Amino acid sequence: MRKVAAAVLLFALVMDAHAVVRKKHTAATKSAASHTKSTAKRTSTRGTSRTSAKSTRPSARSSAARKRNVVVIARGRRHGSRKSVRWVEHFSAPSFAANADNLTLGDVTAGEDPIVREALIQALGNFNGTALAIDPKTGRLLAMVNQKLALGPGAEPCSTIKLSVSLAALSEGLIKRDTPVNIGGHYSLDLTHALAKSVNPYFEVLGRRLGFERVKHYANELGLGELAGYNIQGEQLGVYPSQELPQSRGGVGRMCSFGEGVSMTPLQLGAIVSAIANGGTLYYLQHPTTPEEVANFTPKIKRQLNIGPIIPEILPGMAGAVSFPNGTGRSLRVHFSEFPVLGKTGTCSNNGTRYGWFGSFADTPNGRIVTVFFLTGGRPTFGPKAAELSGIFYRGLADHNYFLKMANNSQPAPKQQATDVEDGGE
Repeated sequence: MRKVAAAVLLFALVMDAHAVVRKKHTAATKSAASHTKSTAKRTSTRGTSRTSAKSTRPSARSSAARKRNVVVIARGRRHGSRKSVRWVEHFSAPSFAANADNLTLGDVTAGEDPIVREALIQALGNFNGTALAIDPKTGRLLAMVNQKLALGPGAEPCSTIKLSVSLAALSEGLIKRDTPVNIGGHYSLDLTHALAKSVNPYFEVLGRRLGFERVKHYANELGLGELAGYNIQGEQLGVYPSQELPQSRGGVGRMCSFGEGVSMTPLQLGAIVSAIANGGTLYYLQHPTTPEEVANFTPKIKRQLNIGPIIPEILPGMAGAVSFPNGTGRSLRVHFSEFPVLGKTGTCSNNGTRYGWFGSFADTPNGRIVTVFFLTGGRPTFGPKAAELSGIFYRGLADHNYFLKMANNSQPAPKQQATDVEDGGE
């Protein structure tokens, strides 16, 4: 009897143990299901948020997603490895023209440099966009391809706005090129690397420290919000808003990282890069339309900017965009590496259209030449592609010995007083 009783007791203990295990397993299953449902709900909510190429940069939210082994698409790369939450932006604008000749239809070319124009045309190909080249010593537009787009109302400047913000912060003494700026947690960055890699949080911090009024002041001084050209028929005006972007849309920080709310024209970006390249003179851009106008060309200064002493602070970041292994414009070096090229990329989108910007200058032994590529379209359109096309352009000039010819044509920039001309600015 004792043996029977012991066996019964042992059987009861085993069954109790199994019951406990089943109870824990059931609770764990319910918890996992609840977590999955909660995750799906959060994912669904994110999927209904405003879509923009601006949102594709890594953030604290994407970092949290990686901890949950969720795949997030950020700047075209996959993070995580298991469960997939794929958000893809859809574009409706075409990146390529059906006929490349349509891009140049109506262009006025009699006063342009034929070698420069041909190199721009070959580089642009059939991309929907515009390309222009400028002599930064005089403000002369050497060539302008797809003039209808180049002279249009412009578009969001994307990350090229960071040039204006950098000059503002340097002018105000907030930073130098090697000043570490905390952009969250224990992560700090300096201007050189922030420009080269186009780090958005860095410029959002600068924008908030500067405040909207100072950001706007320097942007206007650099020519945003006013016509860049002098008597260029058909040129339209870009827009710099008079009020800060609402906080719900990112406030002044968003304006300083992507230029949201701003409309910049290719000519305006060309004028800014030219002022950096020539040491601080903001010229009116002029587009000669006849050989006679070329022969009688006279530079016209819009204003002398007080940025000469701080230009050396911004140049390493512009150079790093092309020369650093992780620079946003490094694709340029695939086609051209004879001389240093300094520039800034920009990528963003609006209402189904993606923009790709690259403003740069080649620093040759015989002088400097500024170029701007602005692309519109879909997924193939972005800042690094504009940089790559710029490399093809510089390659074309080198193949035609244009940089050697610059030495023969180089003359000291004429010394002038600022020309008081009505520019139609706001």
